[in-house]
Amino acid sequence: MYVLIVPASVPFVLLATVMGLSWWEDQILPTPRAEEAEAQVTPAAPAHPLGLARADTALTTEDAGR
Repeated sequence: MYVLIVPASVPFVLLATVMGLSWWEDQILPTPRAEEAEAQVTPAAPAHPLGLARADTALTTEDAGR
């Protein structure tokens, strides 16, 4: 009978662990100051997507001459 209790209780133990860590993060860890939190939210520079090479173009200059 105990063999059935251990696997059945694993999800509840994991849930309690996650909830405990969440509480610990909210209550115990120091909160960042307003300046630090503001600096973390704003990105340093906007991201520019790189142009993707077409399938029929050569990837290196060595292959471009062939």
